[in-house]
Amino acid sequence: MKHSIKRLTQRLLTVMALFSLLFPLAATAATPEEKGLAIAREADRRDAGFKDFTADLRMILKNKHGQKSVRKIRVRTLEVAVDGDKSLTIFDNPRDVKGTAFLTFSHKQSDDDQWLYLPALKRVKRISSRNKSGSFMGSEFAYEDISSQEVEKYTYKWIRDDIYNGRECFVVERYPVDKKNSGYTRQVSWIDKSEYRQWKVEYYDRKNSLLKTLTFKEYQQYLGKYWRADQMYMVNHQNGKSTDLVWSNYKFQVGLKTRDFTKNSLKRVR
Repeated sequence: MKHSIKRLTQRLLTVMALFSLLFPLAATAATPEEKGLAIAREADRRDAGFKDFTADLRMILKNKHGQKSVRKIRVRTLEVAVDGDKSLTIFDNPRDVKGTAFLTFSHKQSDDDQWLYLPALKRVKRISSRNKSGSFMGSEFAYEDISSQEVEKYTYKWIRDDIYNGRECFVVERYPVDKKNSGYTRQVSWIDKSEYRQWKVEYYDRKNSLLKTLTFKEYQQYLGKYWRADQMYMVNHQNGKSTDLVWSNYKFQVGLKTRDFTKNSLKRVR
């Protein structure tokens, strides 16, 4: 009898360990807050290790009357293992924004460092953390939207499971730690259960009213692991404007270095 109980206990422990491996969120996340954080950490873990990438970007701005303007942009990103990523955004077209460059150093525990080079003024302007809710280059993306979305910048809560465009998704609410300077009270994300890709985000303003919705389309996988959306569409429900980001020519692990992301290099970027 004693040996039978011991064998049964061992089998139960084996089953529990297997369950924990197959369903880590269900096994370890006891509360909605813990589950939300676990989902965010898993999504971040799956995207770790890409090292660097470059990409081309078309930014399509549309006003409430449907009039469009298009900007051509290049993006460079460097992964930083112990902190947030570094990114450089360079505007090539049209003529009125050509040569404008935007540099971001994201941080896990402190405010991001952001600088904007304006060729017409021939000066580098630092973006204050107090202005991170402002519009980035007239688009419907705020400065805080385009910086690296570090897990530590938010607290989380799993709301429910849902089906979005035929995909089983977690619905997770996240709240900015920097409540004073963020333009949002909360964001609600739909993240698929299979690959932990984000498909939709709803942004709620400081009055807790729906401000914007961001949707992702046509994900592609790179290096057999890293997923990137070909299209990111942001619509502002309060002013009727929208911004469409169309990505192309992704190249990973091209050998970017820290010296490629310095404030002094902004004026010389090509």
